[in-house]
Amino acid sequence: MSIDLKSLIRTIPDYPKKGILYRDITTLIENPEGFKESIEQMASAHRGLGITHVAGIEARGFIFGAGVAISLGVGFVPVRKSGKLPGETIGQNYALEYGVDTIEIHADVINDQHKVLVVDDLIATGGTAVAAVGLLRRTGAQVDHATFVIDLPDIGGAEKLRKQNVEVHSLITFDGH
Repeated sequence: MSIDLKSLIRTIPDYPKKGILYRDITTLIENPEGFKESIEQMASAHRGLGITHVAGIEARGFIFGAGVAISLGVGFVPVRKSGKLPGETIGQNYALEYGVDTIEIHADVINDQHKVLVVDDLIATGGTAVAAVGLLRRTGAQVDHATFVIDLPDIGGAEKLRKQNVEVHSLITFDGH
């Protein structure tokens, strides 16, 4: 029996601001069959590629990334906002609509012997995902694949990743913003 994952995504109009259709994955993860199916589909698309680590982007990327890492039998690397990780970190700045933010990973976890899969719940503008790929590549790691539950192709983030030579996989697409 196949599960219609798209039907498990709730759309909330005008959140966080007027004119935005927010794609809420909490209704997907609250459904045990849908949650399990989404993890398995993301993992299955990347089996046999030699992935050594999954990097999940804070915060919802932790939810899916940890499950994908377990399914693939590899380590999980949290990509966190600045100042959240103990120990030595390396960071990457990226542009926001009005300013700059920073993401970080532990400095001693990834190196040129690793092949990393980037995971998040949604790809929209691609700013954080592109920054995560750049950060991971600075360690020498090979980062050729990223997977998302949702792609909003009209916003263009997946295309930005493809321009960075990253193969983008998503389970669901929604037109518009």
